[in-house]
Amino acid sequence: MRFLMSLILAPLLLLSPITAQAQTAEQRPVLVELFTSQGCSSCPPADALLHELAKRDDVIALALHVDYWDYIGWKDVFAKPAYSKRQTAYAHAGDRRMRYTPQMIVNGTDHVVGNRVKDVTSLVDRHARVTPKVALDLTRTGGQVTIDARALAPLNGPMVVQIVRYSPENSVKITGGENAGRTINYANVVTDLTEIGTWDGRAPLRLKARVSESSPVAVIIQHVGHGAVEAVASLR
Repeated sequence: MRFLMSLILAPLLLLSPITAQAQTAEQRPVLVELFTSQGCSSCPPADALLHELAKRDDVIALALHVDYWDYIGWKDVFAKPAYSKRQTAYAHAGDRRMRYTPQMIVNGTDHVVGNRVKDVTSLVDRHARVTPKVALDLTRTGGQVTIDARALAPLNGPMVVQIVRYSPENSVKITGGENAGRTINYANVVTDLTEIGTWDGRAPLRLKARVSESSPVAVIIQHVGHGAVEAVASLR
């Protein structure tokens, strides 16, 4: 596990329709965000574990590549400063004074070392048993996704609605840094994460967003300030 010590100063944006089923009390996907880096020697086992999590019907697994290990000999080709800032914001929200790789954040609230299989599985399974407070339904028609959500229980808003674009399979030959000489396969690499609206949970929500007609997308409804994830769904 690679640690980066840092003070957290402040919280750190006409076809047949394809539909993601609305969530029910028995059906609530768990969001797993893996913060990883191609420059981190401890990360490949976590990258492999994310592949396995991505196969589960009850998990939406996303890889966010950070850029703060780029200085040690290899520039991560998927890394974006925005993902490093997102990880820092999670640390701030959880009163933690460090960030590390590989780190998994589960449903926005709990963190775990991403290469510890038993710990990760236990945490994901615990979150999968939680009764959802939000029903979320996605429908794609051509290049547009319609997002419908409604509260199933009282909510403490406000929440942000985020749309995520990601690439399901990627293989990279690494020629420098700690993983030099390795070819590593990456699952569900996030290419863009954008906030598209807010919701207080009182009235039903409907939003529309332009997307690629074929690329997978996910939608996250999360309390402001990088808080708990109340709902997540994907279209592949």
